[in-house]
Amino acid sequence: QVQLVESGGGLVRAGGSLRLSCARSARTFGWLAMGWFRQAPEKEREFVACISWNGGDTYYADSVKGRFTISRDNAKSTMYLQMNSLKPEDTAVYYCAAGLTTTQIVSDMQTLPYWGQGTQVTVSS
Repeated sequence: QVQLVESGGGLVRAGGSLRLSCARSARTFGWLAMGWFRQAPEKEREFVACISWNGGDTYYADSVKGRFTISRDNAKSTMYLQMNSLKPEDTAVYYCAAGLTTTQIVSDMQTLPYWGQGTQVTVSS
C-alpha cells in the first residue's frame, strides 16, 4: 500500500511563491506516475500537473502553465510543486495522487488508487 503525505501549504500574498512536497511511503513504487490536483470551496477537484515515473514527461493545466513547476526525486520518494506568481484564484486544498500513467492522471482522476490528505494553500490579494 502506498501512502502519500503532502506538506508545504500555507498563506501567501498574491505574487508570492510556495513549494509543496508529496512524500511517498514506499520506495518500491517509484515507477508510479504522480500528480497534483486542487479543490477550491464549492468547486470540483481539478487537475493541476503531473509527472511520469522518471520525470521525463510533465503536463500542466493551462491555468498554471508558466507559473508552476512539477518535479520529483525518486531517491527521496518525494514529488514537488513549485508555485510562483500565485494568484488568489490558486487558493484551494492541494492533493497529490499517484497512478499507473500520466494519461490516467490527466484524464481519469476517479480511478487513481492513491491520494494524499491534502494541504491548504491560501493566496491573499
